[in-house]
Amino acid sequence: MFGDLTTARRIAVLVPGMSNRLDNFWRGTGSVRRRSPAVQAADLHRAGDGAAVIAWLGYDAPQTWREAAREDRAEAGADSLVRFVTGLVTVRPDATITLLGHSYGSTVIGRAAGRLPRQVTDIAVFGSPGVGADTAAGLGTSARVWAGLSTRDWVRRIPAVRAFGLGHGHRPTDPAFGARVFATLDVAGHDHYLEPGTDSLAALARITEGGA
Repeated sequence: MFGDLTTARRIAVLVPGMSNRLDNFWRGTGSVRRRSPAVQAADLHRAGDGAAVIAWLGYDAPQTWREAAREDRAEAGADSLVRFVTGLVTVRPDATITLLGHSYGSTVIGRAAGRLPRQVTDIAVFGSPGVGADTAAGLGTSARVWAGLSTRDWVRRIPAVRAFGLGHGHRPTDPAFGARVFATLDVAGHDHYLEPGTDSLAALARITEGGA
């Protein structure tokens, strides 16, 4: 966690995607620092203006493409995420919460969205293979839904379908999905959305602070 949870009026929870584990939480997948959920959360906190930022890995993230193509880990992770956010609300009922999901982490949030407390006012997903719903309304949440996908992100090559227990549905950046799309023009690839200096980090910091 970065920032003061006891005083922050806004709390952001970052949910990372596949290949993340406790043993690479700080050093990053493949020892690439920008992939570290802890580093990403710290960069988001520095880019913001007072929100507390939590890097949350309270689920068993998929470690293979076969696992990532299915939603069973997202469903189990969603249960854990709902419990965690409910606990946050118990501790800080007067704070508002933003959930940010990268890659498969967005699928976890999508499966949890309809069960989250009203204090969750914003959901932002990026590099998302799909959130388990074909429209923002289908998530069953009153939170504002934001999405970003770089033109240089390999996720674009994943078929935006759900069939035979595989896939995660429409891309959240598809206009028909109904999310608010934020800028990703200078995002170099799948792991760069929270990199300092990018327009996506600036946008996510504004969303975290309750802006647009």
